[in-house]
Amino acid sequence: MSKLKYNKSTLSTLEEMFAEMGYMVRYEKGNFKSGYCILKSKRLIVVNKYFPTDGRISCLADLMHFLLPQLDTGLLQREEHLALLPVIESHQPATAAEPSAE
Repeated sequence: MSKLKYNKSTLSTLEEMFAEMGYMVRYEKGNFKSGYCILKSKRLIVVNKYFPTDGRISCLADLMHFLLPQLDTGLLQREEHLALLPVIESHQPATAAEPSAE
């Protein structure tokens, strides 16, 4: 099983995957304990804008890991997105708790 690569290409791929599944990812200033906040009712994910690329990838991968059972992965069209799913499923989230939602 390959590991998650922490580069801009992976970040773009994760953002595209969320977009294909109906989520909007934004980078904003905020005091999120985990570095991100998700507004499920609006399908909006807000990540701390001061995080470097690897921090952003970690946040999005953690969220994808927790949300994967609820997401419609059938909406994913691109081969690279489908190839990343097993990597995300095996990803060990940095935080043990579920993401906070409002």
